[in-house]
Amino acid sequence: MAPLNARELLPSMPDDCAPPDHLPASVHLSRMLERPEGTHVSIGWLMNELGDRSFGVTLLVMAIIALMPGASAFVGVLIAWPAIQLILGHDKAVLPQLLARREISVDRLARLIALVAPRLAWVERLIRPRSPTLFETTRRMTGTAMLLLGLTLVSPVPFTHVMPALVIMMLALAYLEEDGLALLLALLAALCSLGVTAATLWGAVETIDRIDPATH
Repeated sequence: MAPLNARELLPSMPDDCAPPDHLPASVHLSRMLERPEGTHVSIGWLMNELGDRSFGVTLLVMAIIALMPGASAFVGVLIAWPAIQLILGHDKAVLPQLLARREISVDRLARLIALVAPRLAWVERLIRPRSPTLFETTRRMTGTAMLLLGLTLVSPVPFTHVMPALVIMMLALAYLEEDGLALLLALLAALCSLGVTAATLWGAVETIDRIDPATH
């Protein structure tokens, strides 16, 4: 059997699908596998190749994991890492060395990109590079919002993790395509999500207090 060619798994992406000054995230991911020389690449190599899109990819992965049952609390703690980096003004996400040294096969990565890239291409019809300066002026605000969203993911109240996970996904897509309008909408959604979570927790506390006044 002929050896598997990772590049054959990638979706077809025309060279003229993006303006010359901006490469859509779906195309960037698909072309990434033209550069590795071996059969495996490290997570650190991937983050370096992603550059300023690394925050977007990191957040997107976290948001997807947070939607899985029982995983939201783990993501809630883990999200503090990129959030603090944003607050400190970092241009790209940097992973701990223990994680950065881990490797993934190029074939497996190609399968993952082949699954993700077409879906990203569909989303890119709705978002595009707009108001890039907003990413600089709101960097610390975004990091703070992410920290607070991470706290709400740890909440023990059922289903309260869904809205913050979706908001994190919105933030991820905004960073992937450098869409300032999408970023503002995501920050507004974050404010709404935090308000809903606070109201839900307050309602839960009030309910417990009515059921068992002794706990007051």
